[in-house]
Amino acid sequence: MKSILCASLLCGVAGLWSAPLAAQSLTLDAAVDRAVAAAPEMAAGQASVDAARAEITQAGVRPNPTLAVEAENFAGTGGFSVLEQPEVTVTYEQRIERGGKREARVGYASRGLDLAEVQTRLTRLDLAQQVQRAFIDVQIADQTVWIAERRLETESAMQSEALRRVRGYRDPLFVETQAAARVTAAELAAEQARARASAARDLLASYWGGEGDEIEIADAIARSSLAASLAQADADLREAAVARASAGVVLEQSRATQDYTLGGGVRFLRETNDVALVAGISIPLGRFDRNQGNIERAQAERRRLEASAEADRLARLRRLASLRAEAGAAARRADGLMHDVYPQAVSTLEQVREGYNRGGFRFSDMQAAADAIVDVQQQWVEAMNIFRDAQSEIDRLTGRFDVAAETLP
Repeated sequence: MKSILCASLLCGVAGLWSAPLAAQSLTLDAAVDRAVAAAPEMAAGQASVDAARAEITQAGVRPNPTLAVEAENFAGTGGFSVLEQPEVTVTYEQRIERGGKREARVGYASRGLDLAEVQTRLTRLDLAQQVQRAFIDVQIADQTVWIAERRLETESAMQSEALRRVRGYRDPLFVETQAAARVTAAELAAEQARARASAARDLLASYWGGEGDEIEIADAIARSSLAASLAQADADLREAAVARASAGVVLEQSRATQDYTLGGGVRFLRETNDVALVAGISIPLGRFDRNQGNIERAQAERRRLEASAEADRLARLRRLASLRAEAGAAARRADGLMHDVYPQAVSTLEQVREGYNRGGFRFSDMQAAADAIVDVQQQWVEAMNIFRDAQSEIDRLTGRFDVAAETLP
């Protein structure tokens, strides 16, 4: 039992496992791909990208012209009765944008597209982190089932040994009751472990609307990411936000330049039945509003985003270093528990059982030795849970499942 457990549980903790995957086993990458393909979050992200593209189209549209019709002397008294001496003027006016407003709008909208695309990549990374946790949970749950079943086998064997001694009047009757109670507890633990394994599978399958009982995954726990750099997607997000803020500054600066409105048309003079051309231009003086407040606000927002980007980068670097230490410590603890502590606990139980059968130990001594094995197994599960949390966050921070924005569905 010792060699089987070491081989199946921990010869690969934190990337040490090297057994080939079964031909049809579900890999972590495949699970992430399935979840991404089915996730409504990704559809929402794509909708944001489409909206950003539509914003670029709208930003490039020129102002609509206006057509004005004005009638003077349309009605009045005396010689100015209805339609006697009207003057009708028809003019066509067009606002002329100045200061590069159109180009600034298009530039600002384009930066919005970059931001939407990288946000979709981050949505994928966040989803992949959730799937990875669920995937490792299934692996841990499977091992927990194996552990619970081995515990049940051990308790059943101990019960048989206790019954033999009780029937031979070598142990009191309560030893039989204790042994039966331990078997019942082991049966309940095994049942609970199977239920948790089933729930873990259902949770993983729920990310793509599948069935948990159809999932068959590899035994190898995901390798620890060796990437030294942070995820490019996070850096791209900050850069896109700063670029959009810079484009916002340009946009506000363009609004400081006043637009002209040009107009031209014809005027019909009813009194003489003549037609005359008219033309005009409207030039705002710009004496009071130069949009200076909005320009300064946009510049301050750009500086804020630049500073926040650097602060976020440093915080993620510190967090990554902390997680690497935490994941490494948890992996070493889990590995040490099963490679060093567990074999000793198993040997102790075997020695106590031999001595118990010879009458050299009490049943309580055998109970204590068996409980020590259970305690080691529980500590292993706790260590692996810590490793799961740290590893999934490490892979999120380093962008293990990052893909180019254009490849997203």
